[in-house]
Amino acid sequence: MACQAKAITLLLSILAVSLCKPSNGAGIAIYWGQDGNEGSLADTCNTGNYQFVNVAFLSSFGNGQSPVLNLAGHCDPSAGTCTGISNDITSCQNQGIKVLLSIGGGAGGYSLSSADDAGQVANYIWNNFLGGQSSSRPLGDAILDGVDFDIESGSGQFWDDLARALNGFSQQRKVYLAAAPQCIFPDANLDTAIQTGLFDYVWVQFYNNPSCQYVNDATGLLSAWNQWTTVQSNQIFLGLPAAPEAAPSGGFIPADVLISQVLPSIKGSPKYGGVMLWSKQYDNGYSAAIKGSV
Repeated sequence: MACQAKAITLLLSILAVSLCKPSNGAGIAIYWGQDGNEGSLADTCNTGNYQFVNVAFLSSFGNGQSPVLNLAGHCDPSAGTCTGISNDITSCQNQGIKVLLSIGGGAGGYSLSSADDAGQVANYIWNNFLGGQSSSRPLGDAILDGVDFDIESGSGQFWDDLARALNGFSQQRKVYLAAAPQCIFPDANLDTAIQTGLFDYVWVQFYNNPSCQYVNDATGLLSAWNQWTTVQSNQIFLGLPAAPEAAPSGGFIPADVLISQVLPSIKGSPKYGGVMLWSKQYDNGYSAAIKGSV
């Protein structure tokens, strides 16, 4: 009887904890790194607003190019001045925040010429940013949690090979994979990669794409959202600009409208993971306003 009472007490304790936490574990992902005035990575994590930070961008790589990490005004990787970010990465991770390397971007010079090329890029990323070893790690010794694919140009070929190659390293240490496709379904650049089913997180860019972003109402957005929830990933995120100026072609949703009109329509999805924001530079109160409702 005593054992039964203990079991009931334990069950009630677990239930109480689960009721105090969001059942879906949803959170906010933010991009950091493209503006020297947006604050440090540590400052970003210390806001308490984010569960994921994408360090952006590894903007040039593949096809025989020397990889280039571009962190705008924060530091100069070629001069070795970005290694100090290692302590910030560790600080974020100690708070339970996943820190990923974002590759690609809207203005990068990147491409993959073959499956072998994809394998070489994966080896470079593993050794220089993840669990491997290199004498020239741009961000120092800290080990990032994974890789975000923000691929916005090129042929769409061989990104699936890169995903498989990076995932192969998970046998040594888990490599989280994320993708940031445009909201038009399927994405022209990342479709074959996403179809591998290897991506833990897909944060869809519901902005700069009028046919599937919020325009006066959420009709187009919700139609596209329902398509995206069919992909092979456990967590789909609603990607939004953190301010109107963050997306010149539109897609910004005022916080009150997001909370009252959009989130209630998508949070019922079993794959709902939260909200992704572009970017820390523009997030002057937006994440704080929505985090209690995400």
